[in-house]
Amino acid sequence: MALRIVKNSQLTEDQRAHLMRRAYSQDEEAFGVVREILARVEKEGISAIIEYTEKFDKIRLSDVLVSSEEWDAADSVPADVREAFSLAHKNIETFHSLQLESLQNREANVGGTALSFRYRPLETAAMYVPGGKASYPSSVLMGLVPAVIAGVKNRIVVTPPDASGSVIPEILFCARLAGATQIIKAGGAQGVAAAAFGHRAPGLTTRPAQILVGPGNRYVTAAKALLAARGLLRTDMPAGPSEVLVIADQTARADFVAADLLSQAEHGSDSAAVLCCLSEEFAQAVDREIERGFVERPARREMKETSIRQHSVAVVFDKLEDAVDFSNEYAPEHLEICTENPGDIANRITSAGSVFLGHYAPVALGDYFSGTNHILPTGQAAQAFSGLGVDTFMKRITFQHPTKDSLRAALKPIQIMSKVEGLEFEHGHSVEIRFKD
Repeated sequence: MALRIVKNSQLTEDQRAHLMRRAYSQDEEAFGVVREILARVEKEGISAIIEYTEKFDKIRLSDVLVSSEEWDAADSVPADVREAFSLAHKNIETFHSLQLESLQNREANVGGTALSFRYRPLETAAMYVPGGKASYPSSVLMGLVPAVIAGVKNRIVVTPPDASGSVIPEILFCARLAGATQIIKAGGAQGVAAAAFGHRAPGLTTRPAQILVGPGNRYVTAAKALLAARGLLRTDMPAGPSEVLVIADQTARADFVAADLLSQAEHGSDSAAVLCCLSEEFAQAVDREIERGFVERPARREMKETSIRQHSVAVVFDKLEDAVDFSNEYAPEHLEICTENPGDIANRITSAGSVFLGHYAPVALGDYFSGTNHILPTGQAAQAFSGLGVDTFMKRITFQHPTKDSLRAALKPIQIMSKVEGLEFEHGHSVEIRFKD
C-alpha cells in the first residue's frame, strides 16, 4: 500500500494535529548562510553575486542582467509552445483584470470631513522564478501579469541561469510576453539580494524592488524573511512544499483522483497529497491507481513515492460535512471538490488557496491555463493569506480634507482622548491653536 489510510473517527487529537502540521520550523542554518550573503551583496554588489553564483551553481557570469542580445533567444521557442503560453497569458490577463474593478478609489463625508482612499501601484516589483531541477515559465506569467495590470512601472524577473549561464528561451519568451523590464539571472539568496538592493549596491543597475513574490528554496525563503524584517522588502506569503487536498464522494472516480494526487507528488518529495473520502473501499481503489501510476509513468518515481508514502494520507469520514471541516482546518494550497454538488460545498469553504470544482477540474488547469494564479499560500497559510493577485502590487493611501467647522466639532473628543493617552500637550494643542482667535 502506497497511500496511508486512516479513519477520521479513530484519529486522536495529537494525530489530527500532526496531519495539520506541515509548515517548516525556522531554518536557522539557512538564516545563518543567508545573513552573510545579504551583507556581502549589500556591500560589494555585483561582484558578490557573481562569486556566489559560481560557488553554488558552478557558473561564472560576466553580468547578472540579461542583455538585449540574450533576450533574442526568446525567438527560438517553437511556435506551438509560444501559442500555448500566449493563450494562457490571455486567460490570466482577463481574469486578473476583473480584480482591478474591486480596487477602485472611494470617497465619503464623515462628520463633515471629506475622507477617501486611493490605490497606487508599487514602483518596482520582482518575481522569483525557480530553476535548478525544474524551470517554470508559467510562473513568469503568474507573477508579471497582475503587476502589469496593477500599473507597476519596473518589473524584474529573478531566476537562476542554466548550465550555460543563460536563461532558458521559454522563460525569456514569457518574460517578454508578459512585460518584464529586466531579468536578473541569479538565483537563491544572492538573486533575492540583487533585487532588494538594486542600484544601492555597487555595480547593480536595477531599481531596488519594494516587493518580491514567488516561491523558492529554503535560502530564498530565508532571504525574503530577513529583508522583510529590515523593512527593505515586502513579500507575498510564506512558501513551503506544494500541496493538494481532494474531497471526494461516491460520484468521484478513483483514477481521476489518483492522477491528481500524483500530479501534486510530482512537484517534490516533500509535497503533500491528502484525500478526504467517505469509504475505505474508495481510498483503497485510489491507492491501487497510484501504484499503477508508479509503474506506468515511472518518471520521477522516487520523488513521487516519497511524497505519497511519507507526506500523504487518505482520511475516511462518515459525513461529507466533517470532511469540509477538516479541509477548512487544513487550509490547503489547492482544494479539489470532486462531488455530486461541488457548488454546495464551495459555499462552506473558508480557507483554501485555490478551489477546483467538479470531476473535470484538475489542479493542472489552474497551474497553467484557466487564468487564476498558481502562486498560492501553503502550510496552513491560507487561513490568513490569499493567493497572488493585482492587490498584491498595490498600496492603499487614505486622505482627509476637513473644514474648519468639522475640525471644531472634533476638538473636544480629541482633547479628551489625547489627555487619556498623555499627549494633550502637543496633540491636543495642535487642534486647539486653530481656534484661538
